[in-house]
Amino acid sequence: MFTPKFTLTSKLLTNLTEIERFYGQLEGIRIPNQLELNLERTNLIESSYASNSIEGNPLTVGEVANLLLNDRIPTNRSEKEVVNYFSILKKLENERNDPLNLSLILKLHKQLLEGVNDEIKGQIRNVPIIVGRRQPDQIFIKHNPPYHDRERIETALNELTEWLEKIDTSPILKAGIFHHQFVYLHPFEDGNGRVCRLLTALILLSSNYKINKYFVLDDYYDVDRSLYSDSLHSADLGDKTNWLEYFTDGVKYSLQSALGSIKEGITKLSLDVRPSPREQQALEIARQYKELTSSDLVKELNITRQQAFNLLKSLTEKGFLEKMGTTKNSYYILK
Repeated sequence: MFTPKFTLTSKLLTNLTEIERFYGQLEGIRIPNQLELNLERTNLIESSYASNSIEGNPLTVGEVANLLLNDRIPTNRSEKEVVNYFSILKKLENERNDPLNLSLILKLHKQLLEGVNDEIKGQIRNVPIIVGRRQPDQIFIKHNPPYHDRERIETALNELTEWLEKIDTSPILKAGIFHHQFVYLHPFEDGNGRVCRLLTALILLSSNYKINKYFVLDDYYDVDRSLYSDSLHSADLGDKTNWLEYFTDGVKYSLQSALGSIKEGITKLSLDVRPSPREQQALEIARQYKELTSSDLVKELNITRQQAFNLLKSLTEKGFLEKMGTTKNSYYILK
């Protein structure tokens, strides 16, 4: 039975408290639709870039953004890795209510390596592997996983996912503990870090943290990859305290960054979404009618139906009005 060891230090408790406070502030902000969509798109791109960059993918953030925003067909392994990660990340929300088990882990790994390394995609390794780097005269070993046969690795993964399902503790701690233990087991020949970060995001999503929509973690790990790696492997000897302090530092940092970005975005957006004089007239009419239609604007403002439609569309996009009802019987109300 998997039983993680760690100490709830004062730093860890403070981090958990501040994470809840920052996330509460995020949830309390009314984010305009336009900004929310832009924020989520930016987060998905940033996460796809950072998570692959950590593993040595050479694409710059600009190249990744160009590849993903233009929906371009990847032409090499590096581009395929990024596109696969992005595709999984976009649909990760759909997995939040399903149990996180071995079947799901294999499914994500298969999708991640599709067209990248088809020989090992979706398969637990059955060969020895070490984590380290080759130097001119020797190999520096940073981590030697505890098991090197498929059966024992699958047993350890099942124990980990069973613990995840049964344990009643902070979702942040659960995500951090799972993150280390998964990398510690190193179940695949390739793709361990990326699958781990996807699963970590999924654990937070399943606990109603709107990761990717509001914030990401991968960019924090990418800021100092050596610190990320050293903190992660500090838990290999059994005590996960140091790693969990680093992990919660990352969540706190990411939430603070998200708060700053959203507040800055709202300030900029507010300058762009001020209603024009004609739109202000339409809003005054909306206050009178309660349920406003294009016909009401045609009559009150003596304008064409197309002009009325454009006014309603603009005010809806700016967040002043909300469209209700079916297409033929639609009307608009003040937000």
